[in-house]
Amino acid sequence: MNSPVLYTVDDGVATITLNRPDTMNSLDTATKVALREHVLDAAAATGVRAVLLTGSGRAFCVGQDLNEHAESLAEDDADLGATVQDHYSPVAFTLATMSKPVIAAVNGVAAGAGAAFAFACDVRIMADTAGYNLAFAAIGLSCDSGSSWTLPRLVGWARARELLLMPRTVKADEALALGLATEVVPADTVLARAGELARQLAAGPTLAYGAIRQALAFSAANGLAESLANEGDLMRFTGSTEDHRAAVTAFLGKQTPEFHAR
Repeated sequence: MNSPVLYTVDDGVATITLNRPDTMNSLDTATKVALREHVLDAAAATGVRAVLLTGSGRAFCVGQDLNEHAESLAEDDADLGATVQDHYSPVAFTLATMSKPVIAAVNGVAAGAGAAFAFACDVRIMADTAGYNLAFAAIGLSCDSGSSWTLPRLVGWARARELLLMPRTVKADEALALGLATEVVPADTVLARAGELARQLAAGPTLAYGAIRQALAFSAANGLAESLANEGDLMRFTGSTEDHRAAVTAFLGKQTPEFHAR
């Protein structure tokens, strides 16, 4: 329990919990390294069929640990470009592209990279007491962790510019209206609801989920003709799986299909 990031697997769901509640789960170097390794492990593990990301205590994640960063600035040893390349970008990229669904249980404030990590997930179950803040500009920084890519796709270019250029707290009800939350639930039920949904997805057609994620990511950077061709490739792949054949047989027999990621 003293680890800055906890990792458990149960019923095919890998739960990754940022575990520095006294600092609102801010990201010092040890936490960034542990988070990156656990996210990569979850993406690669064949026994993991869905991933749930959350925080301990009253925060989801408030981004960079500014106390550690201030020490680096004082020693003239701060290289934010390096930590973006080594830590933030691999986490965001893997969350957004792994071949299995990812759910964020946003249990409290999510700021900076913390908000961006939530945006990289497929589903965001948000506590009614939680909020987002794209706080980068407030401390004189550009944005990172994929927020320049995910945020416009979630809320549109105009609103993304507003939220990044004029940082403020976006409370849960507004987040739901903007599309930054999938569901808003009472704070004491957020982890249970996210876990329920994660288990539901883990029992589903995870190969198809992974292909859908790939199709969406591809289409975001390619034209219609290329996207149609990519859809054909992914349909050929999923159409050849045991999961697809079994699901068709179950459907015709009026039975509930079982999926085994084969």
